[in-house]
Amino acid sequence: PVLLGCGSAQPGGCPALCECSEPAKTVKCVNRNLTAVPPDLPPYVRSLFITGNPLTDLPAGAFPAQRLPDLASLNLSGNYLRTVEAGALALPALRQLDLSGNALVSFSPQAFGEGGSPLEELALRGALRDQGVLLSLAALLQSGALRNLSRLELADNGLLLLPAGMFTALPALRQLDLSNNSLVGLRNVSFQGLGQLQSLNLSDNSLGVLWNSTLAQFRSLPALRHIVLGHNTWVCDCAIEDLVAWLKESDQVEGKEALTCASPDKMLGKALLKINGSDLNCSVPTDLPSQLQTSYVFLGIVLALIGAIFLLVLYLNRKGIKKWMHNIRDACRDHMEGYHYRYEINADPRLTNLSSNSDV
Repeated sequence: PVLLGCGSAQPGGCPALCECSEPAKTVKCVNRNLTAVPPDLPPYVRSLFITGNPLTDLPAGAFPAQRLPDLASLNLSGNYLRTVEAGALALPALRQLDLSGNALVSFSPQAFGEGGSPLEELALRGALRDQGVLLSLAALLQSGALRNLSRLELADNGLLLLPAGMFTALPALRQLDLSNNSLVGLRNVSFQGLGQLQSLNLSDNSLGVLWNSTLAQFRSLPALRHIVLGHNTWVCDCAIEDLVAWLKESDQVEGKEALTCASPDKMLGKALLKINGSDLNCSVPTDLPSQLQTSYVFLGIVLALIGAIFLLVLYLNRKGIKKWMHNIRDACRDHMEGYHYRYEINADPRLTNLSSNSDV
């Protein structure tokens, strides 16, 4: 069990369950049934592979910075990692990190230490199935701890929506892979500040439309020349007019000729680039839900003003209204007394005769 858990050093400073190459500065601990990071990794290592092991946790100090000052590439893919604690990845030379194929549940925003990290490439393919860990990652990215990040891979995670402002503190980002998720929209996603972004992969999602606000952000990114939008569920109604116009004028989208409508049925399979106004037959504004919402708000404000004016009029005329109410009450009382008097006469024959005689 001791050997399986951490390994024992072989002559030359290589853990017993790993393969080491000092000339290549590489250590590989692949499919060795490790349950913990070997504590006796050689200090010369620059590329470390610990993959295919039942490794579940990365505690603080799992990779001691003083012992591993030159570790630049760390591959932890295909393990059973669930938690990454604060300080677990605080390595001064770390440039590449691959956590793909794990089932992360907890990822500390301080995983890379307090002073930030030189990390340039982060791969999390299929590792963010838990919503809580996605929010933790967003907090980590927004904290500015990974300002040197140039490549971020978030594919194969089943993501529906992305936290707002998730990428705003990544000024060096060049490649962003969001493919093979379930993204239904990008309205809450801000690409502002990504002036170095060159490649954006949004293929194999559930995007039905890209609104003009998102398209305007794409236009504003000078380095963005490779956008992949294939295999999405484009809804070809009036709301897609802005997207079609942008596709026809833009040279940013790769393979845009292959983009086709997924609905409605009459537009199924039609190329987006071949859509024109007569196909859509738009007679209502494209952003109707937003306009309806605005109309409801305006109507509510008008009704509130009318109500306030009505109450003010009542307050200013309270004396006249009170007098008017008294007059109505007196008139009703006189009327009811007349009915009561006639009822008493009709009920007594003597009074009836008297009344007839007096009439004569």
